[in-house]
Amino acid sequence: MLKEFVEMKHYKFAEEASDWREAIKMSCEVLEADGTVEANYKDDIIACVEKYGPYIVIIPEVAMPHSQENAIGVHKTAISFMKLNKPVQFDENDREKDARLFFTLASCNPEQHLNNMMRLSEMLSNEQVIEALLKAENEKDLLEIDNRYLKG
Repeated sequence: MLKEFVEMKHYKFAEEASDWREAIKMSCEVLEADGTVEANYKDDIIACVEKYGPYIVIIPEVAMPHSQENAIGVHKTAISFMKLNKPVQFDENDREKDARLFFTLASCNPEQHLNNMMRLSEMLSNEQVIEALLKAENEKDLLEIDNRYLKG
């Protein structure tokens, strides 16, 4: 899965984001760059988080930004990866909602989306993968992690 992110150029490494809204915008940039999503998609995700709270932080350090399936402006089903060196806070009263790893989801094909979700869930259930991703600094590291942990 990480190899696919590299091949599709659906990855980004950054030092920090000014806040969680900026982090979501940054995490969508690589999906916008190749036409997977339109510019409005990041605003839709931000609006959902503002309305429903930080539901996108699925485990400490890991966020999964997304809007509803078949969202307006989504042209392909894909996932992108972004790593920040400094975490962003989604809830100042709950540090468990801080995130550094972002897996941004775009979906217009339910079957493909479900497959992506299963693969992502399987990958994130491996604590060694998460630890390695938190240390990753470039695409070479992503390929190494993919080769080491995900070629099962």
